[in-house]
Amino acid sequence: MANLRDKPENNRRIAMLIDGDNAQPSLTEKMLAETSKYGLITIRRIYGDWTASNMGGWKDKLQTYAIQPIQQFRYTTGKNATDSAMIIDAMDILYAGGVDGFCLVSSDSDYTRLATRIREKGFFVMGIGKKSTPRAFVNACDIFVYTQNLMPQEEQQPAKRTPRRKGQTTQPTATETAPEPEITPEPGPTPDPIPLLKSAFDIASGEDGWAFLGTLGHHLRQLDPGFDARTYGYKQLSLLITALPHVFEVKEVKSPDGTSVIYVRLKET
Repeated sequence: MANLRDKPENNRRIAMLIDGDNAQPSLTEKMLAETSKYGLITIRRIYGDWTASNMGGWKDKLQTYAIQPIQQFRYTTGKNATDSAMIIDAMDILYAGGVDGFCLVSSDSDYTRLATRIREKGFFVMGIGKKSTPRAFVNACDIFVYTQNLMPQEEQQPAKRTPRRKGQTTQPTATETAPEPEITPEPGPTPDPIPLLKSAFDIASGEDGWAFLGTLGHHLRQLDPGFDARTYGYKQLSLLITALPHVFEVKEVKSPDGTSVIYVRLKET
C-alpha cells in the first residue's frame, strides 16, 4: 500500500474525530481551519454523552459546522466511554477506505495506540489537544497542534480583576458571577527552540551548508510533531528563524517563476 502520509495536501481526505469530553467548543472554527491546511475534511464526528450537561456548549457548533454527534453513554461513574466508541469508529473508517488521513481531537493518552496503528497502515495522522497532552500521543502523530496556538491573542492573557473599593459591598456583580472562560492558558515555561532547530538543520542542510526552509520545517515536524512557530510568538517558521540572527543566516532567492525561496545557514560560533 502506498504511503498516504505523502499524498498532496490538496488531494488528501481527512476524517476528523472529536472527543467531546476533551475538546473546547469555542475553538471549533479554528480547529476546522487548521485541519483544512492538510486536506479536505470529508468526515466530521464528535463523541460524547449528549445527556450530560457539560456537552451543552456543542449544540450550536454542531449545526453550524455540520458535525455529526455520536451518542455514547457513561456506563460507570467517573469513567469515560467516549474513547472506546471513537477508537472503534476510527478503525471502521480505516478499513472501509475513503479517507487518506485522520485528525484526532483530544488530549487523552488513550488515543496513542490508535494514532500509532493508523500510521502503521500508512495513513496521515494529525492531533489537536492541550499543551498538557502526554508526549507519547503527540509523538504518535505526524503533526500535533496545541490548542493554545489556536487561541486569539487576547484570550491567552490572564484576566484582570478590578480591585474592590473601600466600603464597596461584597455582593458579586453580574460580571463577577459570570462563568470563567472555558479556555485557560496552561502554566509552564516555553522551551528553547534553538536545540531543536539546530538538530533539524543538521538533517536538512546540503553540502554547501544551506538548508531550504521548507525542508527544515519538514524535519522539525519529524523530530517533534508538536513543533509550531506560534508557540514562540511567531506566525511562521521564517519569522522565528529571522528573529534568531545570532544563530542563523537567511537568504532569499528568486526562482524563475518570480516566487521567493528562503534558505537558512547556521552561523559559525
